[in-house]
Amino acid sequence: QVQLVESGGGLVQPGGSLRLSCAASGNIFSSYAMGWYRQAPGKQRELVASITSGSSTNYADSVKGRFTISRDNAKNTVHLQMNSLKPEDTAVYYCNVHMFITRDYEYDYWGQGTQVTVSS
Repeated sequence: QVQLVESGGGLVQPGGSLRLSCAASGNIFSSYAMGWYRQAPGKQRELVASITSGSSTNYADSVKGRFTISRDNAKNTVHLQMNSLKPEDTAVYYCNVHMFITRDYEYDYWGQGTQVTVSS
């Protein structure tokens, strides 16, 4: 049982910034990666950024140089700093925890989603 609580979404003008946060709680007992996905209307959910327990990061090409993902293992939190936002970034953003429970079993937990709207 893992619960993810997201915050920080909202409406921002192009070129502006937002900082998303996600706090995980519950039965976190194994190694896990954290990430942010987003889904725009009529489109598939896509990976925006991810970070491992060792703080190795990965970004979608569309956000490289603009977004920064970070985590605080002591607090089981992950953040997504979004700068130079574009209208194309408009989507519902979902926090994800990918838990490596056993060698053969992995599990994904998802937040409820937070709306990010970039518009003038």
